[in-house]
Amino acid sequence: MPISRKIILKHVMSGICTKMNRTKQLPADVMETPLNRCLNTFDITLLGIGHMVGAGIYVLTGTVARDMAGPGIILSFLLAGLACLLSALCYAEFGTRIPKAGSAYVYTYISIGEFWAFVIGWNILLEHMIGAASVARAWSGYIDSLFGGIIRNTTLSITGEMHEQLLGKYPDFLAFAVCIGYAFLLGIGVKKSAVVNSLLTLINLTVMGIVIVVGFYYADESNWISQDHKFLPYGFSGVITGAATCFYAFVGFDSIATSSEEAKNPSFSIPMATVISMGVVTLCYILVSAALTLLVYYCDISPNAALPEAFSHVGMHWVKYVVSLGAICGMTTTLFGSLFSLPRCMYAMATDGLLFSFLGNVNTRTQLPLVNLIISGLFSAIIALLFELEKLVEFMSIGILLAYTIVSASVIILRYRPTFEATTKTASTPGSEISSTTSDLTTPNSDIINLTGTLRIQYGWLGPILGRCKPGSAVTSAVVIYTVFSCALCILFQVPTSNLKYGIWWTVCLTTLFVIIMGSSLLVIAAHHQNSDGLRFKVPMVPFVPALSILCNIEFMVHLNTLTWLRFFVWMIIGMLVYFLYGIHHSKEGDCNSSYSILMSSSEAVKEKWGATTKINIKGVLTRRKSSQGDRTGIIDEESTE
Repeated sequence: MPISRKIILKHVMSGICTKMNRTKQLPADVMETPLNRCLNTFDITLLGIGHMVGAGIYVLTGTVARDMAGPGIILSFLLAGLACLLSALCYAEFGTRIPKAGSAYVYTYISIGEFWAFVIGWNILLEHMIGAASVARAWSGYIDSLFGGIIRNTTLSITGEMHEQLLGKYPDFLAFAVCIGYAFLLGIGVKKSAVVNSLLTLINLTVMGIVIVVGFYYADESNWISQDHKFLPYGFSGVITGAATCFYAFVGFDSIATSSEEAKNPSFSIPMATVISMGVVTLCYILVSAALTLLVYYCDISPNAALPEAFSHVGMHWVKYVVSLGAICGMTTTLFGSLFSLPRCMYAMATDGLLFSFLGNVNTRTQLPLVNLIISGLFSAIIALLFELEKLVEFMSIGILLAYTIVSASVIILRYRPTFEATTKTASTPGSEISSTTSDLTTPNSDIINLTGTLRIQYGWLGPILGRCKPGSAVTSAVVIYTVFSCALCILFQVPTSNLKYGIWWTVCLTTLFVIIMGSSLLVIAAHHQNSDGLRFKVPMVPFVPALSILCNIEFMVHLNTLTWLRFFVWMIIGMLVYFLYGIHHSKEGDCNSSYSILMSSSEAVKEKWGATTKINIKGVLTRRKSSQGDRTGIIDEESTE
């Protein structure tokens, strides 16, 4: 084999780890974007509320109350809301730092590296695609129930029943049409579609207010506490199981972070919208669940039409039509949220080179990635056409929880990484709000830059162990160790409770060991200086709040069934093919000075036949590369003029 081929092949095959771990550099102006920055705090707040308050409250509530938690569903929603709030706070800080589309994908790219960013982005695509399909399927099922199942029966009579285990019983053409129709509606422009979303969300909140007021007016407290009725009929374990299911109802808050590239003032709007929407949604879920379980004894709740049947039980038949209006509006806004986020995540990955370049195009008239929107609507529609709602929801959860876990870990890593603030300084414009808050804090001689990621004075006794570590590297290692042993602890909790209850020695010893290691990791993290100055919003009590978020998300993940994990691995295999065959070679964060690129753009590579480049020519190219001090453009221009 000619020597030039060997050199090129060696370069292509080497440095895989370096490529997988390269991080994204922010552009010269983080506020600059081809998208339309037109959304205010009100728009973004209602986008988040609309995405979260939909199928969950009208479809999920009845099932959880009847089969899992009973009246304790209010505690399930409270626990799920608090667990999601921990992750939401982490998203809000990143939305303040990095006002770009892509949500968790962009945050991971900047803090951890390209490979994990692709993993998260790939799963976010699946999350929103399945989220849109599942809501469309729920929307169709709710409309069908209002007409006595005529749509289902007609479809079955024409097409027959599908007997495949992974598919639904019949193809849902109405759900297919709903996805396509709402995708076209989003194509009119982000501001106009935001107005429609806001209107539907306000209608939904009004309906929920009516349900709460009327429900408490006709409430019967004996349904909670009486001699025969118990508040926690399934025990506290039922509350935890219900919380894991209710977690699905809150997954829409990441659409707030996704909208940061189209927000007028992201450093204010993103955290404010996150906190308000999470508070409003959690309160609404708790009050509606309380009204439902006070109206009807939990065993008598209808899992398919819980609220309409509950009000019919007390003679308030007119409320059924009000609830139906709210359900349609709520599921529509949830579908809007998924179809809003999905094309923007595709756009973010494509502009970084990890997905095909045509997905990074933005229509100049609408300032929207229209091609992505068409693809998103079509694929979501096909999934909604073929798959059952329950299977879609299970499959979606794992990608969401993985994204939440890595974002929480990224918050800790960036707080203790000194180079990030320096990057922020170079990545801001003098006139931007972000620059004004950080320009005085990130000068080359700043004490904060020198201290961030180093040991605090009071923890000097850790110096012999951690003193030689680069600033921030010990924290990164501690985060990895904490996450790994959190997984081990949560898996250990799946051991039959009888073993733990009767003190089987190995379970007690392992539990103690894992807790000690996790506590030690948090101690190592807290022993270092962090830098949170200059942020309009920051997660409180770092590293403890993000660490608790990591633990909660992993605990929910280990409750997923085996089949869900198998589906996840199949999806990841497809993603790995995309990344290693395309993304890793086309990444915009790739080494611009790679010898392979220089060889193939040099006059020698053009003029001479393949394999004819001599060792001397290659050496000359590499020598010119070194003398150019990293300016690839200068090398190419210099060679092309020779």
